[in-house]
Amino acid sequence: MLRNSSSLRILVSLWLLLWLARPAIAPVPLGTVAEPQPPTVTAPPAVPGPESPGPKGIHGRVGIHLSFYALSRPGFAEAIASRLREAGFNAVVICVKDMHGTVGYDSRVPLAREIGAAVPYLELPDLIDFFREQGIYVIARQVLFYDPVLSAYLGYPEERWVYPSDGRAVEYNLAIARELEESGFDEIQFDYIRFPDDGEIGERYPERYAAVNAFLRRAREALSVPISIDLFGRVLWPWNREKKDPIGQCLEEMAPYVDVISPMLYPSHYVEPELKADPYRTVRLALEHGMARVEVPFRPYLQAFDMDIPPGMTLPEYILAQVRAAEEVGADGYLFWNPRSDYTSLWEALRISRGSGAAPRP
Repeated sequence: MLRNSSSLRILVSLWLLLWLARPAIAPVPLGTVAEPQPPTVTAPPAVPGPESPGPKGIHGRVGIHLSFYALSRPGFAEAIASRLREAGFNAVVICVKDMHGTVGYDSRVPLAREIGAAVPYLELPDLIDFFREQGIYVIARQVLFYDPVLSAYLGYPEERWVYPSDGRAVEYNLAIARELEESGFDEIQFDYIRFPDDGEIGERYPERYAAVNAFLRRAREALSVPISIDLFGRVLWPWNREKKDPIGQCLEEMAPYVDVISPMLYPSHYVEPELKADPYRTVRLALEHGMARVEVPFRPYLQAFDMDIPPGMTLPEYILAQVRAAEEVGADGYLFWNPRSDYTSLWEALRISRGSGAAPRP
């Protein structure tokens, strides 16, 4: 199940840390939020308990995202499964194709092998069976159109992005998604279902929206397992209806083709100081906006990494503030993201919550 790749993991971890430190990527036009309020973290949320029965299907899933680099470490999968059981979590998201263009298992898709994208970090059937035996719902995360390997092969000038309007990129990713379904994943989660963020918000990009929607339509026809999608947090806000964002994602137009929406609501990624400073309010507002627009369940990604944490607040408190917002609004579960797959602060947050006497979530 595991493969030794220490040097590569170190380089990738350093790159991810630098990437997280870049300027915010999820601006929200001013005037779309109410007056800021101070963060509230004194009443921790109810969190899943170790006695909680695991729900069936897509609903009520609470879990963490893991890279294939982390999962390739000897003993890591076993240790993380134990942590998940202790926390009462019932889902894990496994990155199977990342934003370097690497397909982290022994893919049989001919193009993945031809371009050198397939690297067998993981033995997928064994890993899926292992987590399933622990009662854990297993989600495959597939990065789509940010793909430096495929971009270089296809001759894109910048060698980073391929476009959702390029049939070669579409067919390649659909072939990988079908292979993931055949491998036994419970759900496939698409990320980077978009164009690059390379234009001004306010312009019109009809061809980009059409291409993104067309890909999801094809995926819905090709796959039988549930589909979830990762979106920028800004896609939930009302101005997104106007379809004036260069990335080409419109919530109402994407929702009909998917089963779950997982917006990346990381408060640190907003440019407005009032949103960066209040994780509870930011997560709550974003979800309220999104849930008012479409009926598809929301299972947000919450920030479990140390970036732009407000003064006087610890990362565990920051995590609990986000969870409380998601719980109060009625999110259908939630996921946690740490680029190093290091969830030490999450486990501490759960310890704090349980110590406060908060009741486990059923």
